[in-house]
Amino acid sequence: MFCVYYKYLLRKPERFIYCVFVGEPFTVLTAYTKKSYNLLSFFLKMKFDSNLAAIHGYLCADGYVIRNPKIQKKKYYQIGLRNTNYGLLKDFQDKFFAHFGVKPKIRLGERCNIGSKDLYFLLTKNYSYYCYEWNLPKLSKKFLKYWLRAFFDCESWVECQKAKSRLIGLECANKKGIIDVQKALLKFDIKSRLKKRSNREIYRLGIFGLNNLKRFQKYIGFLHVEKSKLLQEAIDSYVYHYWEIPLEKKKLAEFIQLKGRKKHDRNDIGFYSIKLCNLIKLKNILKTYGVDSRISGSQVNNHGSVNYSLMVNNICLTEGLGSKVYNREKGF
Repeated sequence: MFCVYYKYLLRKPERFIYCVFVGEPFTVLTAYTKKSYNLLSFFLKMKFDSNLAAIHGYLCADGYVIRNPKIQKKKYYQIGLRNTNYGLLKDFQDKFFAHFGVKPKIRLGERCNIGSKDLYFLLTKNYSYYCYEWNLPKLSKKFLKYWLRAFFDCESWVECQKAKSRLIGLECANKKGIIDVQKALLKFDIKSRLKKRSNREIYRLGIFGLNNLKRFQKYIGFLHVEKSKLLQEAIDSYVYHYWEIPLEKKKLAEFIQLKGRKKHDRNDIGFYSIKLCNLIKLKNILKTYGVDSRISGSQVNNHGSVNYSLMVNNICLTEGLGSKVYNREKGF
């Protein structure tokens, strides 16, 4: 069905716009520029795709959509992204051109911006981009990841301190906005923690844990090269907690020397792991050599990690494996 919309004036009366809907996004043809713009929101709400979702995310993070004060005679309308990373500026430029048909200019190490009254009113019709006011638009999961990627590319940082601190962090003064970001991450099964800084009205979001970092990398990721590299290093720095237990007797004795810890108050050797399956596997292997062992319940350490333990008598272990496994010189 063809729906012809009435004429809509832009900057000058002689610039008429005819919008014809043919089952595809509206196209605006201007008599002066001879370029086409996807300006559906002049008549309805903005129609988001992957490009506009990323543009919106950039603008909410490090961008601006501003005009002159009303009392000022000189008029200006500016849309831009402030960032020192060329890759992000180029991505903003490319996506802007792909969606609107006009190319913002890049100022290396500074920003990528364009002046346009038409696009100013388009972008601000239903949204604000000021620090305390921006809102995450309602997006399908398909396009939401592009908004999140652009936002995290600009606003987040990655920590990689092995066995100490591995996380993706983000700070924001917009409480509602950052809560919406946390909810959006849950759509990708990415869990995060949110807390307010004690001395300022700033809210910090943190993504912790190997599984959450892997999901972020898989479903959202970074275009920012340094952040992407740090995220991979953080993931790689995690210790592989699943034991490869040898079945051959001599190698099994070496494994026990490596993993076992002598209980000084009795003649037992203990094995500890955060993975219960490791101890069950070891228990079953020891049983094939006639060595009995017992698994204790879970215990929580000072860091909040859950640990399990397996105890085996050193004398029984020595008889079962045919050699003295526990070596006093190694100080178990």
